Amino acid sequence: MSDPKSAELFARAERVIPGGVNSPVRAFRSVGGKPVFISRAEGPYLYGADGAKYTDYVGSWGPMILGHAHPAIVEAIALAAKNGTSYGAPTELEVVFAEKVISLYPSIEMMRAVSSGTEACMAAVRVARGFTGRDAIVKFEGCYHGHADFLLVKAGSGALTFGVPDSAGVPAATAKGTLTLQYNDMPALKELFAARGGEIAAVIVEPVVGNMGVVPPSTGFLEAIVALCKEHGAVSIFDEVMTGSRVARGGMQERAGIRPDLTCLGKIIGGGMPLAVYGGKRAIMEKIAPLGPVYQAGTLSGNPVAVSAALALLERLDAGVYDKLEHLGARLEAGLAGAAKKHGVDVCVQRVGSMITMFFTKGPVQSFGDAVKSDTRRFGRWHGAMLSRGQYWPPSQYEAAFISAAHDDAIIDATIAAADEALADTLSVV
Repeated sequence: MSDPKSAELFARAERVIPGGVNSPVRAFRSVGGKPVFISRAEGPYLYGADGAKYTDYVGSWGPMILGHAHPAIVEAIALAAKNGTSYGAPTELEVVFAEKVISLYPSIEMMRAVSSGTEACMAAVRVARGFTGRDAIVKFEGCYHGHADFLLVKAGSGALTFGVPDSAGVPAATAKGTLTLQYNDMPALKELFAARGGEIAAVIVEPVVGNMGVVPPSTGFLEAIVALCKEHGAVSIFDEVMTGSRVARGGMQERAGIRPDLTCLGKIIGGGMPLAVYGGKRAIMEKIAPLGPVYQAGTLSGNPVAVSAALALLERLDAGVYDKLEHLGARLEAGLAGAAKKHGVDVCVQRVGSMITMFFTKGPVQSFGDAVKSDTRRFGRWHGAMLSRGQYWPPSQYEAAFISAAHDDAIIDATIAAADEALADTLSVV
C-alpha cells in the first residue's frame, strides 16, 4: 500500500479495534493488502487519508445509489439534526417513511423500522416462528443475513441434515434449528419440504445473492420458494437488504413479479444511514408487540435523522436513475468480459442491474460451490493493481460491486481500461 497515512492509521487501529476494522472485509486480508483509510467522499469518488482519489465501486456496500454526499440528502440530514437527533418517541416522519416504503413494495402491508439489516432479518425470522409456531428455518449456503446466531450456520453433512455453527460462539443447539441448502437447488428444496415441511417456519433467501458475489436466481427458483412455503404453511422471507431499491425501485420482487410473505430492507432504504425495515403481510406483522406476543424493540428505531435521509433518497429514485444504472452496468459488464477474453483469463462476469461481480473462474456461478472455485489469489493481485490505478473495487472475490448514478460513461470506460491493464499485471506474476 502506497498510502503512508493509512498505514499509520491502520497500525493505531490494530491496537484498539479487533483486526483494526469494525467489519471484517474492510481489513483487506482476502486480497493480501492493507486497507485505505477514507477521509471523505463525493459523487462517484472516495478520497484516501493522504488525499488520493479513487473511483468507488463499493458505495458503502450498496446504499450510495445516487453517489456520495448528494446535496439533497446532506441538506435533509442537516435540517433534521437541527430539530434533535433522537427522541425515543413516535414522529410524523416515521409514518411518512412507512407509507413510502409500502407504496414501493406491494407485498408489504405493515412494516417496522430497525437500525440494521441484521436486526431486520433476525426480527423477520422471529415473527415467522411466532406466527407459525414452528422452529426450523431454511437458508441457502453463501447467502448472508446478518450475524444473528441462528443465521451464522453452514450446511450439515447432507441436504436434509440440520446445520452446524459457522462461527465460534454460536451454540450447536442454536444451529440445529437451521437447515441449509445450496442456492438455486430446487430439487433439494422440494425434497426438504416433502420430508420436513411441517417443521419449517420460514425460508429466508437473498433473491439475488450479493454476499458470495452476484449470483442471480435460476428460472423458477424464487417462485418455488414462495409456492412451497404457501403449500406447507411456512413463511417466505426475501432478504432484500442489498437488492431493495437497487435492482428496481421495488427490489428484486418487483423485477421478478413475485410477492413474498415478508421482506427485509436496508442500505438504500436507509439513505446511507443506520436504518432498515422488515415488513409484509398484515396477519404476520400483527403478531409483533404491542399487538401480539412476538417481542422486538429498539431505542433508535425510526431515528428522525436517518428517516429524513431515507425519504430524500427514495423520492429521487425515478425511472431515469434505473435506466442510467442499467446502461452503465451493461457497459461495465461488456468491458470487463472483453478485457478478460483479450488476455485469456478465466473470468465470469455476472450482473443484475447495477450489481456486478468479476469471478475469476470459468463460470457460470450458480451456487456457493461454484463461487469457491474462483482463483482468489489472482483476484487479489488484480484488486491491488486496480487500487494502484485509482479504482476502489470490493476487497473480496465474494462481494458485489455497485455502480451509482453519479458514475458516467467516461468513468466506466476509464475503469475498463484500468481493469485491462490490471489483468495484464496478473499475467506477469507466477
